[in-house]
Order: sequence, then C-alpha cells, then structure tokens
Amino acid sequence: MQLRYNFRVYPTPGQQIELARAFGCARVVFNDGLRLRQQAREQGERYIGDAELSRRLITEAKLTPQRAWLGEVSAVVLQQALADLNTAYRNFFNSLSGKRRGRRVAPPRFRSRKDNRQAIRFTKNSRFKVLDNGRLRLPKVGDLAVRWSRSLPSEPSSVAIIRDAAGRYFASFVVTTQQDEALPPVDSEVGIDLGLTHFAVLSDGTKVTAPTFLRRAARKLKRLQQDLSRKQRGSSNRKKAVKKVARAHARVADTRRDWQHKLSTAIIRDNQAVYVEDLCVAGLGRTRLAKSVYDAGWASFTAMLEYKAARAGRRFAKVNRFAPTSQTCSACGRIDGPKPLNVRSWTCPCGATHDRDVNAAINVLAQGRWDNSNACGAQVRPASVPAPRRETGIRPSATRCSTRSAEGIPAL
Repeated sequence: MQLRYNFRVYPTPGQQIELARAFGCARVVFNDGLRLRQQAREQGERYIGDAELSRRLITEAKLTPQRAWLGEVSAVVLQQALADLNTAYRNFFNSLSGKRRGRRVAPPRFRSRKDNRQAIRFTKNSRFKVLDNGRLRLPKVGDLAVRWSRSLPSEPSSVAIIRDAAGRYFASFVVTTQQDEALPPVDSEVGIDLGLTHFAVLSDGTKVTAPTFLRRAARKLKRLQQDLSRKQRGSSNRKKAVKKVARAHARVADTRRDWQHKLSTAIIRDNQAVYVEDLCVAGLGRTRLAKSVYDAGWASFTAMLEYKAARAGRRFAKVNRFAPTSQTCSACGRIDGPKPLNVRSWTCPCGATHDRDVNAAINVLAQGRWDNSNACGAQVRPASVPAPRRETGIRPSATRCSTRSAEGIPAL
C-alpha cells in the first residue's frame, strides 16, 4: 500500500529563492507543453507524444537564449511537470469516454504565477536523500531542515515540496509499506448517520456534536477580509493582508483535519465494520446549507475512514444514498414516508418511538450488513425465467411474431 507522509520544512532565505526558481521553471514547462498541444490541435496536426514534447521543451529549449535558465533547476522537476500535464490530459479524455467515474473533468488549464499554492516533485532519479542528521537534500536546492513528527516506514519513492497559500513549506513523501498494520478483530459494527447539528450519530446512540470550526472563526475572518478589501491592488500591504487571511483559513482547516483524524481513528479502532451513507456533497453544496455542509467536511472524513479501514483490516462500505434510512422504522421495517427536517423524533404505528438520527444510523448499519452479505455472491433477485409462449403476447398475431423471433426467424 502506498502512503503519503507530510512534514513541515523550513528553508533558508537562499533556499526559498531556489525553490521559487524551481516552481517558476516547472510552471513554464507545463504551460509551454499545454500551448504546444493546443496549437497542434487547432492546426489539425497529430497529437504530440510525451518523448517529443520532452525533447522540444526541455532538451532543445535549454540551448536557446529564451529558455537557457531552465538548466538552473533539476531536470527531474521539469520532467514531472510534463508528467502532470499528461495526467491532466488522461483524466480529461477518460472523463469524456466514460472510463473515469464521477463529475466531468475539465481540460487542462494554464498555471498562473499568481497562484498561492505551488508544488514541485522529485523522484528517485533526482537522487534526493534524507541525511543522517535529519535534513532533506534536494538537487540544486540544498539541505532543508525538516520537523520530523514520526519516522518513515520505508524508503520514499518520491517527495513533493509544497508551498501553500499561507507561505508554509511542506515535504510530502510517498512510501510503500509492507508491514502488517491489521488491528485485533472485535465483535462490534457501527452505522454512521452524518448531519449538521450532530456531525455523526452512531447506531449505538452516540452523538458527536458538530464543532463548526469555520463558524467559530467567522468573526476573525470577517475582520481580516474587510482589511483586505481596503488595500490597493498590487501593493505590498495587500500581499500581507492576503497572507493573513490565508493563515486564518489554514488554521481552521488544520484544526478540522486534526479533529477528524482523531475521531476516525477511534471509530476504526473500536469497530470491525463501519458503514456510512453515500451523501451527495456537491449537490448539498448548491443549497442554502452550503456553508454548513462544507464546514462539516463529510467527504474528507469518509475518505479517512476508508483508507484507515483498509490499513487496519476493517470493513468499510457506503450505503446507497437513495435508501430511505430516515423514513424506515428500524423496529418493524415500515416506511413511514418523508418528513421535514424539523421533525427530530416520530412514533411508528407499531408503537416504537424513534430519534430521527439514531434510527437512520441503525438503518444504515442494517443496510450495510445486507449489501455486504449480498456482495459475496448470494442471489439477491430471482433468476430470470423464460415466459411461456402463451404469455408472450395479448393477441394471436403478437404471439406468432414473438414465437418466430424466439426461434431465430425474423418477425413479420
């Protein structure tokens, strides 16, 4: 399994200049490759392959006065920029053909030097190295100071240096781990109903209150954004104000991510199987609850549950979003119909009184167990049985036509 480990790095002012140069060169190569392929398409020429693109934009470009400064950075960084361009085109074509699931992917766009987030990638060919003193040695950059929070489980295959909008630098290592991280099996299983008032309601009745990190920081963000709006565009004070806003948002995102990591780890550790509802976050993001939906971060939380379950040897599954979990009585199975959001509890005609969220979590657990048991090869629906010939039509002529077709003779 491939894992990614992120660590904070602290480059010196000189190293920041070298990283900025590498960011710029990678951006230029990416834009040159995109422009060259767009021009070839507009002129009706053939698609430019990867080898030819690398030769024209890197090898031959370094020999010209206009692109001679490309030789000041590692060639691997430039090659990886073209690899990112190829990945963007591949995702776009697969999305058009239907091979890629999910939302439609747009064609590649030009990268801007004004983007607040910049990234470059080094592979093993660049011969980057983690030194004995804990520093990260990068070609044509130097030895970067890294704050190690834990050790890497194996030798990294690549490392990406990322500069975020807040001006922080991170080193993202990709490692392949072979060690067995499976947890001891337990008997409990849980279904999770995600919401806004309560972030998660478990099938055992546990309710986790939504922390609403963005709502709590709204007053400070409002003040910082008002200060930003008063700054003149292009001035140094505006750049400082942009960085302050970015740091405030990064603090909110980091706090939310840390809280979700702790909650997801506890759920995976205590349960052998975890089932959640497959919510349409993009659709809910177009409603009046958009701010609260994105503040909750359901998508990132379910992604954490999924990969942590795979590492720990647990079972994870998503329940169909169209399953009537909030309308079904968990005691008798009666579907009582849709209910407005202000109805938080209801009584079934069978006499059972349900809390809306707890009842939905119990139904998510039952639906997840049912789907998982049927995924092992059990017959869910009755097998198709050929209909008798006397039932193939309602008129004698229809019966005759259907019979002739079934025998391989074209129908009249």
